[in-house]
Amino acid sequence: MSTGISADVSNAQYLPIADHGLIGDLRTTALVGANGTIDWYCCPRFDSPSVFAALLDSDKGGSFELAAEVRATTKQFYFPDTNVLITRFYAQDGVGEIQDFMPIADESPEPGRHRLIRRVSCVRGSLPFRARVAPRFDYGTQPHTLRLTQGQAVFESPSLSLALTATVPMEADGVDMWAEFKLHEGEHAVFALDRVGDGVAPRSCPSAEAEEEFTATVAFWRRWLSASRYRGRWRETVHRSALVLKLLTYAPTGGIVAAPTTSLPEEVGGERNWDYRYVWVRDAAFCVYALLRLGFTHEAEAFMRFLTANVCTCPPGDSGPLQIMYGIDGRSDLPERRLDHLEGYQGSWPVRVGNAAVGQLQLDIYGALIDAVYLYDKWGKPISSGDWDYVSSLVDWVCDNWDQPDEGIWETRGGRKDFLYSRLMCWVAIERAIRMAAHRGLPADTARWQRTRDTIYRQIMRRGWSAEHQAFVQYLGGDVLDASVLMMPLAKFISPTDPKWLSTLTALGDRLVSDSLVYRYDPAASPDGLRGVEGTFSICSFWYVEALARAGRLDEARLAFEKMLTYANHVGLFAEEIGQAGEQCGNFPQAFTHLALISAAFNLDRALG
Repeated sequence: MSTGISADVSNAQYLPIADHGLIGDLRTTALVGANGTIDWYCCPRFDSPSVFAALLDSDKGGSFELAAEVRATTKQFYFPDTNVLITRFYAQDGVGEIQDFMPIADESPEPGRHRLIRRVSCVRGSLPFRARVAPRFDYGTQPHTLRLTQGQAVFESPSLSLALTATVPMEADGVDMWAEFKLHEGEHAVFALDRVGDGVAPRSCPSAEAEEEFTATVAFWRRWLSASRYRGRWRETVHRSALVLKLLTYAPTGGIVAAPTTSLPEEVGGERNWDYRYVWVRDAAFCVYALLRLGFTHEAEAFMRFLTANVCTCPPGDSGPLQIMYGIDGRSDLPERRLDHLEGYQGSWPVRVGNAAVGQLQLDIYGALIDAVYLYDKWGKPISSGDWDYVSSLVDWVCDNWDQPDEGIWETRGGRKDFLYSRLMCWVAIERAIRMAAHRGLPADTARWQRTRDTIYRQIMRRGWSAEHQAFVQYLGGDVLDASVLMMPLAKFISPTDPKWLSTLTALGDRLVSDSLVYRYDPAASPDGLRGVEGTFSICSFWYVEALARAGRLDEARLAFEKMLTYANHVGLFAEEIGQAGEQCGNFPQAFTHLALISAAFNLDRALG
């Protein structure tokens, strides 16, 4: 059972980002605070406007509060091997708990019904509870009306209607609903919030039905996780990360979002606040690698369908045949705008929806994508002739366009450069395609591909190496260190024991590593066009673990890995970054971090024997 958090329930305006668990139905997710409040929920999809967004504005965002009415401490944990979240309240006169979950739409006879169930129980003594349901539609911009009918409350806005049912009496307060009730040992109360309209009518959720939904949801997650082939040292941790990656999957298309939130700050009070509720080609491709490692071939196959149905048919843009990201439905237009009426998490303004980085040139995505296709072809199913034609066209494009500056993996807004990582992944794109062609006897202009691959290799080795720093650097001819070069041995570009690589690993350890935590780069040495500072980047920390393990420094690798695990939150979730005080920063939870954890655990475990 996942470790819980124990803390006083406070009335602070904003919970720490880490003080949340995640639930979802493979369409969307909700963040549940350790105090019992749902303060982030978009319906019916990941990228839909928010219904509850108190995490981005405690006054205007809306929330679903549910908690003990007396002073209590809380503990939050996942029901074992599932994404069903338990929040427990310990008070002087009793113990109560909330079971939060979302039935899986594909398992339901009503796939159009998106249902969020909150089941409250008293397990010892007696406890008074309070609930307040205050939706604020379309990021708090759309007014709504409240209609009470047949024991149900229907919140109606121009774009979305939600129905609330409860097994305890509730009262209206303007356009919100609230309740106060007391439970004795063995008693339960159920709250269900349903999306209604489009043929889905309001319907109650009595206790017996809630029990059935709970049992079915637990069974779904356990059945899914049982396909894992991982039996290593960090099984519970790895499986939690796998469950997170599955939660971030949009089942109708197979797309995998980078994170379920927008605008959670990389630095509190700063401007590095972005919308991550989209399918980044890089992130999703790496997720496929991580899930394939564990034996989840269905998710890899679903992502291949996403590529075939959406990416492969998308007309080339100004930056090439691939965009760096797509909508979960495959759309390519993701305009960025600011929500000026929201103050942002702890005043971290601006709040953004959409992402202007969609138009950036990031050449590394070609390597990430083709590597995922290569692995799927190797560990999943052989790719189709049509998919191979598309891969070949991408490789031909890479051969024509690899030698140009771009914005790089970190999506900097400080101008294009000849980033080493971008060159590295162009090499990966061509090298993996050559492997597939040779293995399957597929038609390819291999002579040209090999010449280009070798040219990239020589350029990196010559211009990406700094004699002064005795290390590979961020961009060609530069002198800035960058943690993205940790991928060089992981991508099999260079031997993990090559003298140049070992020297680089030492330099990175001296300059960018702080007690196992790894910074991406030094913004002062390499301006990225944004104000403020950032924390250590958790994916880089796991890359560092894997690089140490591959270099044979197993004791250091294991210590760094175990230290990193201590920065997870109380239910094993990671955001994008770790701040100066060890706090989670950035959008939460982050797919990139969890997929790197899986890869590091898998390879470290194998190296340890």
